[in-house]
Amino acid sequence: MAAVFAENAVGWSIFTFVLLVILAFCWVYIRKFQSRQESEVFSTITAICALAVALITSALLPVDIFLVSFMKNPNGTYKDWAVDNVTRAQVEDIVLHGYYTMYSIILLCVFLWIPFVYFYYEERDDDGVNRCSQVRNALKYTVGFVFVCAVLLLIGAFVPLEPTSNQNSTQWDKVQEMFEELGSGHGLPALSFTISSLTLIGMLAVITYTAYGMSVLPLNLIKGTRSVVYERLENSEDTEDVEHQIEKLKAKCIDGRPLSSRDRHSLQELEGRLQVLQRRGRHLEIAERNCCTKVGRALRPFKIILGIFFILVALLFNVALFISNLDKALHSAGISSGFMIFGTNLTNPLNELLLTLQPVFPLDYILITIITMYFVLTSMAGIRNMGIWFFWIRLYKIRAKRTRPQALLFLCMILLLIVLHSSYMIYSLAPQYVMYGSQKYLVQSQMSPEGLSSGNSTFGTTKNCDADAPEDECTVTRSYLFLHKFWFFSTIYYFGNWVFIGVFLIGLGVSCCRGKKSVIEGEVEADDSDVSDDEYVH
Repeated sequence: MAAVFAENAVGWSIFTFVLLVILAFCWVYIRKFQSRQESEVFSTITAICALAVALITSALLPVDIFLVSFMKNPNGTYKDWAVDNVTRAQVEDIVLHGYYTMYSIILLCVFLWIPFVYFYYEERDDDGVNRCSQVRNALKYTVGFVFVCAVLLLIGAFVPLEPTSNQNSTQWDKVQEMFEELGSGHGLPALSFTISSLTLIGMLAVITYTAYGMSVLPLNLIKGTRSVVYERLENSEDTEDVEHQIEKLKAKCIDGRPLSSRDRHSLQELEGRLQVLQRRGRHLEIAERNCCTKVGRALRPFKIILGIFFILVALLFNVALFISNLDKALHSAGISSGFMIFGTNLTNPLNELLLTLQPVFPLDYILITIITMYFVLTSMAGIRNMGIWFFWIRLYKIRAKRTRPQALLFLCMILLLIVLHSSYMIYSLAPQYVMYGSQKYLVQSQMSPEGLSSGNSTFGTTKNCDADAPEDECTVTRSYLFLHKFWFFSTIYYFGNWVFIGVFLIGLGVSCCRGKKSVIEGEVEADDSDVSDDEYVH
């Protein structure tokens, strides 16, 4: 038992360290984009906790893989402490309970906590509404989300995964069998179905934001920004031109004659444009004096190197994803099995890299953490460039120091769903690693020895664990069971990966065609108020 404790202590100590790093990252991340004027303690805490929960859940994956991998020796035999099935079951239950806890918290955030806080601050914007009315109205809208969660849990609890054992059984027997299956599964099907449904929404967010962000983030680093001096000169010329046009229009009514409706409309547009240009001038003046701009110019070579590294990583991801999908298309059991693949038939570079690093535990943990953070950064880059949309309607803009509490909650909801889907993305990039880690098993073979006229000798060879392995020889990670319990979700994820690759290539082409962005990109918009401008300046 001492060996079991030591293995668990190593895995969970690294997890605790990553937990602290995640909490610090979430606090800095939210505070960077939070509006200083409209910030609220409750919404800030909610946003930080929601993002932390998503990242902590993804941090469970390498711990899960580490524990199942370290049950076995490199020669395919179980270690002394893992020979007993009861001991292995206890270790697996620890991870299973961790997933239960984190996924339950995710459901609480998505269907109760975040909706309530969001609608609470939406009601606050209405004049003449007291605090009790805010809480009552927020709860009224949140009930709808709770109802959806209850429906998903019920569907997941009673959806038949396998045909009835006795085809001649009555309807009552079938109902009893469903309840027995629900009890034996400890609620795993219900929770897995609900999480898979959220992961499906996360897939849409990944296709929309992450695929585009993977191209726009590295190319923006490589291209850099326009010269602030040149932008100030250009802005001054535009300001003088607009002022000259306004003076020409006002000169028409010097003698008291009113302006025509067309001239009045043109004057309003020119005055609005002049306000934007004047705000741009103030921001450009601040940017020119800002020490961060000077440091950014000094770090320009490092940004180019980082951008090249990011674009290479993005290309590696998409190549690995393409190879994995192609492998499933050629060698899987088909749509009815969710494109489950029996072993790795095509060489996947990322899968091989993770399998190589896995025996030295912190290395693969660091790589998985970097992959997850890369997903978050590229997703954030996509969201910041595109904004938060509902079909063709733009709901919110995400900008540093000027993001409303409701937009932050939306942002964290999207990032939570994206990180949730990242578990399946990592499985798609490295299927064998996510399912079995570095486990091997012994295959007994018989062979007639040379020089002997009769008799056979039995010997064992090691083989990487795959779907063909005996059930008692290889332990599947708990994460895989959660994400792949329902074949139809896996089928949708498979086709979603092809769409992801296509959107990435389109985004890469669009990003290459665009020029350099402004040094104050996104800071000044036509619909900004002077109050929001003053907030940024101060």
